[in-house]
Amino acid sequence: MSFLTIGHRGVMGVEPENTLRSFVRAEREGLDVIELDLHLSKDGALVVMHDAEVDRTTDGSGPIAEHTLAELRELDAGRGERIPVFEEVLDAVGAPLQAEIKDVAAARALAEVMRSRDLTGRIEVISFHDEALAAIRALLPGVRTALVASRYGAEVVDRARAVGAHRLSLNIRRLTLELVERAHTAQLTVLGWTVNTHDHLRLARGLGLDGVVTDQPEIRRAVRFTA
Repeated sequence: MSFLTIGHRGVMGVEPENTLRSFVRAEREGLDVIELDLHLSKDGALVVMHDAEVDRTTDGSGPIAEHTLAELRELDAGRGERIPVFEEVLDAVGAPLQAEIKDVAAARALAEVMRSRDLTGRIEVISFHDEALAAIRALLPGVRTALVASRYGAEVVDRARAVGAHRLSLNIRRLTLELVERAHTAQLTVLGWTVNTHDHLRLARGLGLDGVVTDQPEIRRAVRFTA
């Protein structure tokens, strides 16, 4: 398998995160996979945004769950971009996607879209939350999933296996060669995040990772020099 480069919320280092502009740029820059985050609006739309509140990335305020989709559409998500829904991203880019879910409710909504559009081959579902991954696996038995973790130890391998994940996506600042080897022995691939410098890219290569999550399109171009 080739070394994967995954665009974090599109390419959030150079474009407004989790916007169509960012996703289209990520695809144009040649990122292998595009990562995005999903929340449910008040009226049940799969809204693409990282935070549970709109405050940090838009000119609005308050929780996503307390806004209807129509209300969310009125907000500026950066450089005039509007908050997209998941279906719009599917239509805007053709690249494989990593869709991060926060809870079981989002898992159900995502499963409906994936089933209706036959997306199990294109979408990998990722989460920090074991129960969300277990839920999507129960709803879509063939789905590919990855467990994400920031603070973790060797037990993260067992957690991933327990929920049927095939991949780990881990904070590179805590990664060790021993853990990567343990994951590989368990037939799990391992990604490191967030890799935005050449030093971190060299570290990822030295650890034997299967890919990296990055904010910066230049990391995609640098990969060929660190093989």
